[in-house]
Amino acid sequence: MRAALAALAVMLATATTGAGAQTATSSPAAGPALSPASVPASFGHYQPPRTYSEQVTSSFYLPLRDGTKVAVLVARPAQGGKPVDGRFPVIWHHSLSATQQPADGVGSRAAGFVTMPRLTDYGYVVVQVARRGNGQSFGTMRGYHDRNEAHDAYELIEWLARQSWSDGNVGQYGCSNTGDAAAQAMTVNAPHLKAVFAGCFSWNKYDAMRRGGIFAQWGTGPTRTIAQDMAVKPVDTDPDKVLLRQAAEQHQRAVPLFEVWKALPYRDSFSPQLQSPFWAEGSASSYRPQMIQGGVPLYVVGGWRDELRDQGLIAQANIPGARILIGDWLHCENDGFALAEEALRFFDRHLKGIDTGIDRDDPVHYFVVGPNAWRSSKVWPLPEAKPASFAFTAKGLVEGAFAGTAVKRDFAVDYAVNCEKSGFGPTMQPCHNAGHGWSIAGRPFAAAAEYTGHGVADLWIAADTPDANLFLYVEDVAPDGTVKVITEGRLKASLRKTGTAPWTLPGGYPWHRAFAEDAQPLAPGEPARLRFDIMPTSWTFLPGHRLQVTLTGSDWRERARDPQAQPKAITIISDRAHPSSVTLPLIRR
Repeated sequence: MRAALAALAVMLATATTGAGAQTATSSPAAGPALSPASVPASFGHYQPPRTYSEQVTSSFYLPLRDGTKVAVLVARPAQGGKPVDGRFPVIWHHSLSATQQPADGVGSRAAGFVTMPRLTDYGYVVVQVARRGNGQSFGTMRGYHDRNEAHDAYELIEWLARQSWSDGNVGQYGCSNTGDAAAQAMTVNAPHLKAVFAGCFSWNKYDAMRRGGIFAQWGTGPTRTIAQDMAVKPVDTDPDKVLLRQAAEQHQRAVPLFEVWKALPYRDSFSPQLQSPFWAEGSASSYRPQMIQGGVPLYVVGGWRDELRDQGLIAQANIPGARILIGDWLHCENDGFALAEEALRFFDRHLKGIDTGIDRDDPVHYFVVGPNAWRSSKVWPLPEAKPASFAFTAKGLVEGAFAGTAVKRDFAVDYAVNCEKSGFGPTMQPCHNAGHGWSIAGRPFAAAAEYTGHGVADLWIAADTPDANLFLYVEDVAPDGTVKVITEGRLKASLRKTGTAPWTLPGGYPWHRAFAEDAQPLAPGEPARLRFDIMPTSWTFLPGHRLQVTLTGSDWRERARDPQAQPKAITIISDRAHPSSVTLPLIRR
């Protein structure tokens, strides 16, 4: 049975979809000469004159290949209250509702994504489509971003390209679950998809949603009642909500994702509810050859305080020509940055053939906290960021290889820990709780040290249970004692066996295959080595500030605790035979 499941997972990872070939790696041929931009353009600054000031919308149901009707909202440039004649490029959003506002709970913060429909002012048709099983659309969700949705995207892209108001050039945008939907659309090689602008999405669903093998993620997708679905604005052709009611009843047939994910502890776990190796089927990483073969330009948006920030950097490393910008933001935020302008600059280049200068930009833009400045790079990780190792010793964190006094420290695990005023759902963040877990700090920095990139934890632990969840928080301690969590890493001890990732990892940090056969239970009281990545960030330790690492055995974001991984205490060990450390990429300017 396991061999069959493994074969199915391999099949999913290599299957050809759409018109794609299995192993093609060629880029598309260079296009015709570009027309010049009408105004100066640079990163985050692009304001061509508005061509139109009005917009008209229409919404309706569109039947797909299997008869499932999905809701579509079309926004067109208008003059005098009527749509403008002519053909325009189309930008679309494979969303949770066919409305002008996102229905995923991030609308108030995602101003740049929310305002995308106003790109009609610049000569675009902007379309919202509710994914099957969501919003006004009929159908039942099968998991989350399954191949049904991917092939729906192919069909919808080609339908959009054929409409009388379309010039055949189609772009797609989205953030969070709709960013995932945009990435999935790249896996099916729709001929008319020309550009994707996607934020805060997963490259690999297991690594994103069960990070370190631990179920401590918020993102188990939409679970809505009939009453909640009935509160959605119906399409124009269903004013009495008769069809909306029928669609809402079909939505209830879906298996709640919380129940699905809870039953899939390993990367190769098979879902009996979905009859699928769910993590492989729903991951863009499984279709990397198709994405490369399609050659669709990709622009990734991320945030240093988003749980998916590493996923965007991995996607950028694996899709040739991909661009990325990462701000000091929570999930799908873009505070202080003209994101819609940057999206317009990207779409004008790839859908209208305008030379907006974006091709001459560095592909990586990132915000450094401290100087609070945007910087750019041709490559990631940054060549100037040098690995600095900090050993755990009885005197605290000491830079360099272990050469100090051994330390062996037990800390109790508090499973009732909370994190007040630290967000909800996709904005949930870790916080420092004094006395929770164990904290170890280094000496004050004599000069500013910029921490930009991916860190690595290399720790020795012991416990009296078959398993333990270890959470690590990298923190900045100010001279007044204020503690700020910068970033984090985590790993389930039984899944500590490292392997080689089937895709590029920027920086080559440790990766865990986490198949069921890789599980290694802890031996009571025996030291075990845990090596795992610390999610990337860009933060400046100011002079007088100290690096601190806090280790805990629980996190307030845990959704379903593993009964085998609930020790009363965890022991941290660091000596010459078992040297524990964290390694961070630092730039000493």
